[in-house]
Amino acid sequence: MRSYPHNSPEAAARIVALVLISDGHVCSSEFDILKQLGAERELGLEPQLMPHIVHTLCEELLASGYQTGSLISNVDDRTLASVMAEISDPALQRKVLRLSLAAARADGHLADGETLVLEAARHHWKLVDGEEPSATKVARRHTA
Repeated sequence: MRSYPHNSPEAAARIVALVLISDGHVCSSEFDILKQLGAERELGLEPQLMPHIVHTLCEELLASGYQTGSLISNVDDRTLASVMAEISDPALQRKVLRLSLAAARADGHLADGETLVLEAARHHWKLVDGEEPSATKVARRHTA
């Protein structure tokens, strides 16, 4: 899978795209909510570039040896960590997670694949429900 510059609009959009495709299909309601939220603007993308990012991601996953199951099955832990590592700006991380959650919930169902990607983002970025953990929570984790 290609790499994008760190904290670039494309790197951020690819994570949202990964959530979109992770349940095996992209619903129009998911794109609708992203449009309502101004996701492309929020991420710094050119207008109408999000569908292109989704398409490119699907092509890359298919080229990586898609065999059976969903496209998300082609994304191993190392690849997921690498994709998440491209976003290091905490404000951008929260934006990506907020937009991803909104898209994932748009169809009224949070699929296993969507949960997998969202939890990977939270884990790699050390976020809790889209926010950075408070200093108190972090201190408790280290002393427990």
